[in-house]
Amino acid sequence: MTTRAQPGWDEPCYVISVVSRMVGVTAQTLRYFERIELVAPSRSGGNIRLYSPRDIERLRRIKTLVYDMGVNAAGVDVILRLTDRIQRLEGQVEFLRDELDRLTAGAEGEEPQMVEGTVREQ
Repeated sequence: MTTRAQPGWDEPCYVISVVSRMVGVTAQTLRYFERIELVAPSRSGGNIRLYSPRDIERLRRIKTLVYDMGVNAAGVDVILRLTDRIQRLEGQVEFLRDELDRLTAGAEGEEPQMVEGTVREQ
């Protein structure tokens, strides 16, 4: 699973008929996934569902879980929530590692100081 940080990743631009063909499920299935809150497409001014590339990747994961692995809707919801949480936590760990590297690089040679039970360079 990839985390995308590219322009347009969250831009809603595909209508349900196009997404249906891209993902390989019926439009009714996409409506069902929305009704049970597995995906939340944006809406246009005319109330037309618009899906972003991020939504399409999520729908492909849902399709794999349901059709290839036999996971039910409740299981899919749990898996997706946990996966999203893991990605957020991995991002926080990466940020904290970068911050630690920045702080230790600027404090080379200084005496370590105790901060909240851990040794940290000043």
